[in-house]
Amino acid sequence: MYKTEAPHINGKFLYYAFLAGGNQILQNQVEINRINVFPVSDKDTGTNLASTVRAVIDNIKPDKSYKTTVSNIADAALIGARGNSGVIFAQFLHGLSRETLNKPNITLPEFAESVDKSIPYMYDAVANPVEGTMLTVIKEWSDFLNSKKEAVHDFKNVIIDSIAVLEKSLAETTLKLKALNKTGFVDAGAKGFVLFIKGIIDFIVNRNIRNLAVASNESISLIHTEEITSEEITHRFCTEAIIRNIKTGKTELQDLLSNNGDSVVVAGSENICRIHVHTNHPSELFHQLKDMGTITFQKVDDMVRQQEVVTKRKWNIALVTDSTCDLPRELLDYYQIHVVPINLNFGDNHYLDKVTIQPGQFYDLLESRAEFPKTSQINESAFTNLYSHLASHYDAIIAVHLTGQFSGTFSNSLKAGRRISKEFNKPVHVIDSKNLSGALGLLVLKAARNIEAGMALESIVESLERDIIQTKIFVSVRDLKSMIRGGRVSKPKGFIAKALGLNPVISMDKNGKSLLFGKTFSQAASLNKIYNHIKKISVGKSVWNYIILHAHNPEGAQKAEDKIAEMTGLKPVAVVDISPVIGMHAGNGAIAVSLMFNS
Repeated sequence: MYKTEAPHINGKFLYYAFLAGGNQILQNQVEINRINVFPVSDKDTGTNLASTVRAVIDNIKPDKSYKTTVSNIADAALIGARGNSGVIFAQFLHGLSRETLNKPNITLPEFAESVDKSIPYMYDAVANPVEGTMLTVIKEWSDFLNSKKEAVHDFKNVIIDSIAVLEKSLAETTLKLKALNKTGFVDAGAKGFVLFIKGIIDFIVNRNIRNLAVASNESISLIHTEEITSEEITHRFCTEAIIRNIKTGKTELQDLLSNNGDSVVVAGSENICRIHVHTNHPSELFHQLKDMGTITFQKVDDMVRQQEVVTKRKWNIALVTDSTCDLPRELLDYYQIHVVPINLNFGDNHYLDKVTIQPGQFYDLLESRAEFPKTSQINESAFTNLYSHLASHYDAIIAVHLTGQFSGTFSNSLKAGRRISKEFNKPVHVIDSKNLSGALGLLVLKAARNIEAGMALESIVESLERDIIQTKIFVSVRDLKSMIRGGRVSKPKGFIAKALGLNPVISMDKNGKSLLFGKTFSQAASLNKIYNHIKKISVGKSVWNYIILHAHNPEGAQKAEDKIAEMTGLKPVAVVDISPVIGMHAGNGAIAVSLMFNS
């Protein structure tokens, strides 16, 4: 604890000081978001800083040692950092941790020196550092502390007096940055840091530990400000990741990120590094990053879709699905469909299905990597965050997901939907498609077109329930290797099937479980079996539309398209690479036909 007669601080004091500063950021998210116009006017700096400090508050405990506490704070901030400002702040804390002497208590001169030595860490982390931002304000605060570091017996008053320097530096950001000068705002990230120090000063003056302990146990939500600019976005995806055990220098990593976008920040060390970049091609970026270290976490926000929600909504019903929905990007964009990616792992490397890894890249890895990929369901909080954002702007939400028999994604979406529906008093319909891939794509497309046509919400939901029964998918597996590696077929059975040259046909039953529809001795024969079955079930029915899918097999897909077009007299709504989450079991070369009959 801080004592005026002892000119030093320990770990417990630092812990409660951080708690006080962090609470100020959490309580002022809306104001920080409101003034956020640089580097991108996406109104989320307050939320990002709040997410960063929340990660610290939720994951550390007080320790008597200053060195231990500052190291724990830095590690938690680096892992939980979010956004450009959050990563820069985490890097400042990382520098503070690295440059602090291994002591249980530190004096004012030692603290001032560690802050001073942290400044290069921040500047080195940013590919193109700009003055008039958080960087400048922290640097000028550091300069003041170092000018007073000889006042070793006046630690408390030096920190209190530093607020005048911070507020002056903050006010000057409006003059230093052209983007701020136009609006009259101060820099949002800098404002967040000043609020953080104000919280610490309030703690120094009032010693309100009991109140802080109560506040730390109360969950202050992360607030998403809905006032987003309508200006053109040049780089669509706000992309972040944690990379461990980097095999190259941070400069090379920065150069790679800069070549793929802007707003580049690289924080941390070679052991654990947090990256931030705005890019148009996250999958290409991560394809290049995969051999530079172990990617243990990824987050990608679609800033265009976020902007559409607030300023460019086409309709008053939001439509949501997951990444097993196989529709081309053009249709997803036209109908403003929100796609939540399923998590996919190759060994220790983490990816987001169809966002940071595309089907073509996936199938290359499937063939070249020894380890078989694994998937994990989308958690409830991901849906809660999305639905709360959508419910702020839309009259209703419809979500259609892959079969609940394959994943807990539907269940988590349903829980989140019920919660948000109750909180916002708006309908959220979460539907189990009992299907996946192209069949799920057709159901989502039909719902989108019904929304576009102005159909009433309840009628759209009722139509979906009927359409589920009329939607089918048939998958022709060319190679059993992936099904054996993934455990869908046992090794003994797989060995026998391979020896006999069997090619199974997979479909879905009415409950959403996979169904062995048949087995043949070649893919051509299995496709003929599919075509004959489609002819049989088409009697007395008309096809609404269909999708051809393939796993790295465009030639086979073309033949299937020609055949189904001949049978139905229709061109497919799309020919697409099958979702990696599905294709990992169907394997390279698989061909699938999904179709929906008019109900």
